[in-house]
Amino acid sequence: MAAVEQLRFEVEDGGEVSARLMRPAKARRLLVLAHGAGAGMNHPFMEMLAGEFAHVGFATLRYQFPYMEERRRVPDAPAVLTATVVAAVRAAAEAAPGLPLLAGGKSMGGRMTSQAAAQHALDGVRGLVFFGFPLHPPKQPGTKRADHLAKVTVPMLFLQGTRDTFADLKLLRPICAKLGSQATLHVIETADHSFHVLKSSGRSDAEVLRELAERAAAWAEGI
Repeated sequence: MAAVEQLRFEVEDGGEVSARLMRPAKARRLLVLAHGAGAGMNHPFMEMLAGEFAHVGFATLRYQFPYMEERRRVPDAPAVLTATVVAAVRAAAEAAPGLPLLAGGKSMGGRMTSQAAAQHALDGVRGLVFFGFPLHPPKQPGTKRADHLAKVTVPMLFLQGTRDTFADLKLLRPICAKLGSQATLHVIETADHSFHVLKSSGRSDAEVLRELAERAAAWAEGI
């Protein structure tokens, strides 16, 4: 069983936000996990993913960005979003001292984590995990959103579906190759941006979530 603790922390120029720490009894690491643009930390995907990480011995700290905390639809300015990531990492270190830290998130949450890491070097964070990195908007292929990744100084794991309309793998693969040993790309066949898979895959969404957690855990042990 994993213990769940409700937390709050301050964000520079963003007020106070809520967070949820899920920590299994023998946690080996702690993943600071940011939500995507359209749904907060309590979205079923986030809850189920945290549960799968608990099964592989990882604690998670899920948290809200200020706009989601205040129930606004439009995301905060990038400076506020990255400040939230920095504050969340600090809160995680204080809540679970001694646990090695990873950081990342779903879609926008992952991208903002990478931008924060490129700008600030997140204290104690040993690697970044992206659950559907949003390389570009749907039907607008481009790579500009990846320009900052070369400034990230820790290893990065990209978990991407083959049907993800936010990241054309023909564009993402060369980016990861250029980043060299800093980047690892793990592809989920038939998964879309929400990691839903086709029935023809013979797999369930729950099995995919388990794969995400297990793959991230294995990667983390090797960095």
